[in-house]
Amino acid sequence: MKRNVRFGIISTAAIAKDVMIPAIRRADHAEVVAIASESGKASQVAQELGIPRAYDSYEQLLNDPDIDAVYIPLPNSLHAEWTIRAAQKKKHVLCEKPAALCEKDVRRMIEACDKNGVLFMEAFMYQFHPQHDRVKQLLAAGEIGDVKYMRTHFSFYLQDREMNIRMNDKLGGGSLFDVGCYCVHSTRYILDAEPVELFVQSQFDPHRSVDLTSNGWMKMENGVLAQFTCSFDMFFQNEYEVVGTKGKIVVPRAYRPDVDEGEGRIIVMTDDGNIREETVSGDQYVMQIEHFSRGILEGVPLSYSAEHMVRQARVIDACHTSLETENIVRL
Repeated sequence: MKRNVRFGIISTAAIAKDVMIPAIRRADHAEVVAIASESGKASQVAQELGIPRAYDSYEQLLNDPDIDAVYIPLPNSLHAEWTIRAAQKKKHVLCEKPAALCEKDVRRMIEACDKNGVLFMEAFMYQFHPQHDRVKQLLAAGEIGDVKYMRTHFSFYLQDREMNIRMNDKLGGGSLFDVGCYCVHSTRYILDAEPVELFVQSQFDPHRSVDLTSNGWMKMENGVLAQFTCSFDMFFQNEYEVVGTKGKIVVPRAYRPDVDEGEGRIIVMTDDGNIREETVSGDQYVMQIEHFSRGILEGVPLSYSAEHMVRQARVIDACHTSLETENIVRL
């Protein structure tokens, strides 16, 4: 690769300022050249972070011919619209999860990107941390025998709820969209299987139509049973465990190892009483950016394909259908 992918950032959201812009700067063959905000904050943020260009509208940024790709951390309800607009301007798109609020919109986004010859990827950054490949190796080697069950949990206590977009149902708020999507994704990813039926129950905020806590179970196509919990009402946890006939594997920093300087932990317990711990380090945000950049510059196929994104959206749709109908949903 002989040059950098030039990123434009659509929004001054905290995840962009605090996480993704620094990650792009740490990454090889990537740089931030512009940022846009429709709240009037772009110039201030650009000055604070040393970004060369600032725009007061997203459309102005998309019209910049020197931008190769955009990162979109807008509210969930705006992902589809601005991904499609970016594609129409021939910009590659890295969009925050969830890609959209329904499978139909994800398909529209993929179609627009395919039509315009640009790459599109949903930013499930956790999957690029090498601890998960190690877990897959252990499972393939039969370390815990035949896998029978997987449990995932992602929660944090949400402060200052009154103005937080996570509490706005019209913007795609709720714990299932925000953190539950990681639980669903990692279950599908680690087990390499899709659910064939599921059931979800939630506790909703009494004043807003958003789930504060959701708990669900899934029966996977390979017969493994899976359970997930996501919440804005519990202390910070981000873990999964996989249970087999001879032991279990626990990953206590599954989704945010970056809060522990990128160090992932894998705990293996077997029925002979043996317990061992492995540490696996990596910068998942940088690895995500570098993977996406290689796709743009070298044509390397993205490991997280369009079909994976469609299947993810289909399962989240089914979760919401189960909530609305209070029934088991078969996929």
